[in-house]
Amino acid sequence: MGTFTTRPTLQGTFGMVSSTHWLVSATSMAVLEDGGNAFDAAVAGAFVLHVVEPHLNGPAGEVPIILAPAGQPPKVLCGQGPAPAGATIEHYTALGLEMVPGTGPLAAAVPGAFDAWMLLLRDHGTKRLAEVLAYAIGYAEQGHPVLEDVGSTISAMQNLFEAEWTTSVPVYLPAGKPPAPGELLKNPVLAQTWRRVIAEAEAVGADRDAQIAAARRVWREGFIAEALVASAARPAMDTSGTRHAGTLTGADLANYRATYEDPATYTWNGWTIAKAGLWSQGPVFLQQLALLPEELDYGTADYFHTLIEGSKLAMADREAWYGDSADIAMDALLSPDYNTARRALIGEEASYRLRPGTPDGRLPMLGEHVDSAALQDIPLGAGEPTVARTGATRGDTCHLDVVDRWGNMVAATPSGGWLQSNPVVPELGFPLGTRLQMAWLEPGLPNSLVPGRRPRTTLSPSLALRDGEPVLAFGTPGGDQQDQWSLHFFLAAALGGKVRGGWDLQGAIDAPNWHQDSFPGSFYPHAMNPGGVTMESRVGVEILADLRRRGHRITVGEPWSEGRMCAVARDPATGVLSAAANPRGMQGYAAGR
Repeated sequence: MGTFTTRPTLQGTFGMVSSTHWLVSATSMAVLEDGGNAFDAAVAGAFVLHVVEPHLNGPAGEVPIILAPAGQPPKVLCGQGPAPAGATIEHYTALGLEMVPGTGPLAAAVPGAFDAWMLLLRDHGTKRLAEVLAYAIGYAEQGHPVLEDVGSTISAMQNLFEAEWTTSVPVYLPAGKPPAPGELLKNPVLAQTWRRVIAEAEAVGADRDAQIAAARRVWREGFIAEALVASAARPAMDTSGTRHAGTLTGADLANYRATYEDPATYTWNGWTIAKAGLWSQGPVFLQQLALLPEELDYGTADYFHTLIEGSKLAMADREAWYGDSADIAMDALLSPDYNTARRALIGEEASYRLRPGTPDGRLPMLGEHVDSAALQDIPLGAGEPTVARTGATRGDTCHLDVVDRWGNMVAATPSGGWLQSNPVVPELGFPLGTRLQMAWLEPGLPNSLVPGRRPRTTLSPSLALRDGEPVLAFGTPGGDQQDQWSLHFFLAAALGGKVRGGWDLQGAIDAPNWHQDSFPGSFYPHAMNPGGVTMESRVGVEILADLRRRGHRITVGEPWSEGRMCAVARDPATGVLSAAANPRGMQGYAAGR
């Protein structure tokens, strides 16, 4: 590790940004240069993400944010909206559904991202609403050179857009065909939406906080709310093969507020990691750390085997114990006794079973969606893998990290409201999200669909502290893979080489990565592939052969295919800031000085 990297780890003292799109990193850096702080920069960057990565996120999606204002402990800002009041299990099963569709209005939770970004701006930023939205308005009005993945996603959706989701055609097929790579893609309706929000906010007067409060009201009760509710009420074709209307109402929007909460934390080898709670998959990262043995020989076959098997145990606990209705204590899942017993389950050979634990003596809560074969040591689906089981990365999420010269730090993973999730709301220029697909239509589970409860999200930003000081913010897109890729990055940074007196962030990001999928996937249709592991070919033939000998069902991926990590860091002793970004996909970049 650290002998080859695609780029340098950036270092400076003024500010650092890392994101999944170079225009977002440039935008956030421009805000820092204009005197803004890390939180101003993150908000401005987030709204640009909606424009330049519309296949990965949108304004009506969701976002968990971990923030650490200088001199203060980290907090989680939850921008994950709950299930609407009408989203009952009975409503869905009465429609003949066994699971929440993966697309369409029925899958829409209450949108949470906008209110979370407004709360962050109000409480921790310094800029005015018009200042942070100006960058997104500019790219929406004047256009941005479209990414290959945006064009290919639109191409895949073209037939559906033209036949069913016709409101998406003016935005994403403006010339009657998908945009070519590098062609300017505009969204004038979205630009007009933000201009109207600014106008209504500024109409209340010059006070900054009052303007932000007015913008939040416009989203909850004004023209945006009216358009979102009208769109949810229009039946649209979804993955069930039937047209359905959603359950989102004006009351659902009016009653929603983003919230702050304390993070879940775990301390390992002098590092304290802060994550979102059990309504997310964030504690999976902490459980994987708790399962590690005292000695790790980084980069060996034993190392990969240990991480893969520990990940299986943590993800099994996610299935049994995580959700907004969970009544398990984090202390129970992270206790030394529990993890000593769980660590003993990691043998010399690969496991094919889903093995949740009993952290407080209760039996694990597994629903009927878990195939009984998954509870036995047999390789389910050992033949030709289906598309859902190939381990292909879902293009469904973004990431953004910022640290400024004052020591403020933020990590955010925006997602949802993708162009492929729902028809575009014609009055607004963006679609509703689909996060309800992660909840189960079985009562009594921690992640059952319950009105007012948040569907368990895969979104999982991370923040690490040393001696109580925030030093590292990081994260990645990738659905269920996020806390697997992130752990591998973190260990590479913590155990690996150093550059110029700091952690080799770029080397840790570039290190060959992997993921396993021996658990029910969070996304429709919730496929599971016991024993399946996808590894970049750069891991090497000897390690791949060793892991296959142990029983892992290895799919060898392209050399640069696993992970889309971003990271920024700050050394409290020197004030030196660092940043790095993922080269995979040819779009992530860090910026700073």
